[in-house]
Amino acid sequence: MSGAVPAPRRWDPLVRITHWGIAAAVVINRLVTEGGSQAHVWIGLALAALLALRLAWGFVGPVEARFTSFPPSPRRAIEHVQDILTGRHVSHRSHNPLGALMAYALWASLAVVIASGIAMTGFPPRVQAEEGDRPAAASTVLMDEDEEAGEGGEGEGGGEIAEEVHEVAANLLLALAALHLLGVAFETRRSGRQIVLAMIGGKGKTKEP
Repeated sequence: MSGAVPAPRRWDPLVRITHWGIAAAVVINRLVTEGGSQAHVWIGLALAALLALRLAWGFVGPVEARFTSFPPSPRRAIEHVQDILTGRHVSHRSHNPLGALMAYALWASLAVVIASGIAMTGFPPRVQAEEGDRPAAASTVLMDEDEEAGEGGEGEGGGEIAEEVHEVAANLLLALAALHLLGVAFETRRSGRQIVLAMIGGKGKTKEP
């Protein structure tokens, strides 16, 4: 037995911009830039700005984009799984309960990636140039500063911990992103709602039976 047919949806421009901007930044920093490079760090800061903008929009944006429209609820997520197993379709104004949990998990992982990255580079970031791109005197100063920071093992140990957390969080983020894509494909097929089209700019209309 089917429930209400999902209504057509189209995400607002800021949600779409932050969504695709974050996705592009994550892919570029993982597959294109070198970890610790200037490009990697500055793209990471742009990523932080996009995440901050999306989180702020969750309080002041349109109803569908607000956190109150898709609160994280394990109980509702379990009920949604039961709906899937029984073939029941329920309309959700924003993310469905499973999608909501995924959104918060992605944002949390992303926040850890950003925070650990800032812990490694400082803020504003201090990125060391390649040996061939800086004068010998500058290289000597940076080496001296690194030695001072590592005295007592505190600076070096903290940097290693931040680097480890950064790597683990980045891998978790990619795993969650892969599950997110599988979930989008499954929900599109199950409900007929064009989820990707809604995030691009068209309306996520339900296919005709």
